[in-house]
Amino acid sequence: MTAPLAISTVNLTKQFEGHIAVNNVDLAVQAGEIYGLIGPNGAGKTTLIRMLAAAEEPTAGEIYIGGARFVQGQSNPEVKRQLGFLPDDFPLYDDLMVWQYLDYFARLYYLTEPNLSERLSEVLALVNLEEKRHSLVGTLSRGMKQRLSLARTIIHRPTLLLLDEPVSGLDPIARIEFREIIKGLRQQGMSILISSHILSDLAEFCTSIGIMELGHLVESAPLQELYDRLSGQKILISALADVDTLQAELRNHSLVGDCEVIPDKGKVQITFSGTPEESALLLRSLIESGLLITEFCQVQESLEGIFLKLGHKQTS
Repeated sequence: MTAPLAISTVNLTKQFEGHIAVNNVDLAVQAGEIYGLIGPNGAGKTTLIRMLAAAEEPTAGEIYIGGARFVQGQSNPEVKRQLGFLPDDFPLYDDLMVWQYLDYFARLYYLTEPNLSERLSEVLALVNLEEKRHSLVGTLSRGMKQRLSLARTIIHRPTLLLLDEPVSGLDPIARIEFREIIKGLRQQGMSILISSHILSDLAEFCTSIGIMELGHLVESAPLQELYDRLSGQKILISALADVDTLQAELRNHSLVGDCEVIPDKGKVQITFSGTPEESALLLRSLIESGLLITEFCQVQESLEGIFLKLGHKQTS
């Protein structure tokens, strides 16, 4: 039997006083995925996440979490227990100690002893805050506070995490730490939907990507499929010769498309429409022409590049 989708929506729509923030979105997130939601400001990402978290009522459409339907006008306690929601503006209580803050939210989910203390220790270890257990929340760094917020979000063992811009404002080290925690949560069986403007981070751990534009979900696919479909084959080449000579030789090959010089590095990046065997023949041809090739490797389009291409397609 096929496992139910972690998230499924049908014609999901949200309208605010004549403005449609989310427009007929059909979203499907497989169980066990890390699904990255990207798009410009105002695309509808936060509104979509808030509807999935039951923090906003849809204007129209249906939401299913783990196969169970959110019923509008009802409390849906069993569905909500599957969710862990980390918005970008959730308050922290600076005058509480770290363990008191987590204890408070654990009790809101009806955790009791001895399970409560065990779970507090588990999540503190998971987010690397054991040594800060008795520290006041107000004394923590921004990165630590964000990890504490994540600990609060998973305290009740949800099956689905909804994370809205969780690394916004964090320094590179804090982002790496947060990213590793997210990977660990997936390994524990959680499904995760995360929005972020830092696309290089999402490219490191997301399994699928959704792209929103003006309230529409314009793309939704496994990340590798997007790379394969939209990036094309690119090859980076350098030689012990001036770049002009290398470019001139490359233009003799019909399978070589765009030829871009990488400034200050003496390298050329080409698009190539041939097979791997034809790529090998291109390398042999360059060597036989007398060029001393020092680098010849296939490179992959960045997620930023793919996003810009898709954005251009949608607006052109």
